[in-house]
Amino acid sequence: MRKSTMTARSSTAQDAGRGGEDRAIPPAGDAAADKPKLDPGTRLAIERTRVAYDRTMMAWVRTATSLITFGFTVYKFFQLQRYGDFTPRHHIGPREFGLTLVSIGLISLIMAAWDNRQNMESLRSQYPGVPYSRATALGALIFLLGMAGLIVIIVRD
Repeated sequence: MRKSTMTARSSTAQDAGRGGEDRAIPPAGDAAADKPKLDPGTRLAIERTRVAYDRTMMAWVRTATSLITFGFTVYKFFQLQRYGDFTPRHHIGPREFGLTLVSIGLISLIMAAWDNRQNMESLRSQYPGVPYSRATALGALIFLLGMAGLIVIIVRD
């Protein structure tokens, strides 16, 4: 929807020789007119900061995904290798090791999402209008898949 603006004729003594110029007058209560315009350098710095936060979040998502998949793979590999009776010889078997890795991956994802949220809220408090991150949504998806893997490891013995 296009916002309408009114034009006013400038009628100062300096403009009398030029016949006056049209200048835009923003509508009353226009939020864009109330906020100061940021210079291009500041806008680009804000964008770089936001993208850096997204890259950091994606790095944590990648790390958590690796931990979750490696933990689940270790569990499944040794589950398939088990023939007949399997007597545990160690305190930590493949199941416990897999549970530990998946849990560490999920905890790191929770901590990364919390840190990303704090950073983005701090940025938005100083500069409203900063867009929301899609990296957090991807992190939530990976978290759900990791929780499914954790449940499978816990339920199946």
